[in-house]
Amino acid sequence: MQSKYKINLLRLNLLLAALVLVLMIPTAQAPSEGWLLGLAAAWLGISAALVEFSHRRPTLIPWQLLPSLLLGALIWTSAERYPFWVWAWAALIMLPQPAWMTGLNTLLAMLSWAWIARLLPVEQAVAAGLVLALLLALGLIRSRRLAPLYRQARERGSLAPDKRLWPQTKLAGDLARECARARRDGTHTELLLLRTRRRHLWRVAERLCAMTQRFEHCYRLDSRTLGAMLICRDPDQAKTRRETLVRHLDRVERVRLVALPPAHSLATERQALDRQERPFTATQGATVDVDA
Repeated sequence: MQSKYKINLLRLNLLLAALVLVLMIPTAQAPSEGWLLGLAAAWLGISAALVEFSHRRPTLIPWQLLPSLLLGALIWTSAERYPFWVWAWAALIMLPQPAWMTGLNTLLAMLSWAWIARLLPVEQAVAAGLVLALLLALGLIRSRRLAPLYRQARERGSLAPDKRLWPQTKLAGDLARECARARRDGTHTELLLLRTRRRHLWRVAERLCAMTQRFEHCYRLDSRTLGAMLICRDPDQAKTRRETLVRHLDRVERVRLVALPPAHSLATERQALDRQERPFTATQGATVDVDA
């Protein structure tokens, strides 16, 4: 199944869940309850709208923190009306998340159970606690089992929908492959490093992807640095393409050209980009092993 169909299905589920919460708002018995339902519906609706643009926000922090806080607040304010929502913690803990988020979800789940348990007979409260603990354990096992797959997907997956923009973890392997290809085929290959402001990075990245060939890749190295692999027939063509790129990419502060194979490691070239004073600097390549 292509990813776009999975995204459409996920978007539909998020919108249906948001619609359910919206329909529950008129039944709220307190303003705080209505506000919490409305915020949760808004979170689901915005998530559905932005599901293809996850490169613009981290998938692990504050956006993922919001539903946990909303669920905990709803149970805290209206435990007698929404006791069954305590089982939603098992779903939240299955999401890919850092260790501190897992600990927070576990803590909030236990506090939610304790808050609901005061309304139940002792035997029912104990049974609910045991079931919740079992569901949380199963969700945690499931999350840990999928963690390597999520990590590999983040490393291999494009950062922008339908764009050749890749994370920096992919660049090391591409450098080694393109160096070998340049020696084998006699092509001229260059790595272009671009430094821009944080707020301009994604706009420059989209423009960079549009101006490079489909067989060339672009990379996000950090919140201010982009890279692009330029594969040309000879140095003259590379110079023409490079000048065109630099001329049409506005909001770029510094550019560093690294001819492949590089004479220094990628880390050294990035440090040199940070220190360079001139807007454009070119380095000569050398026949050495690539050390990313």
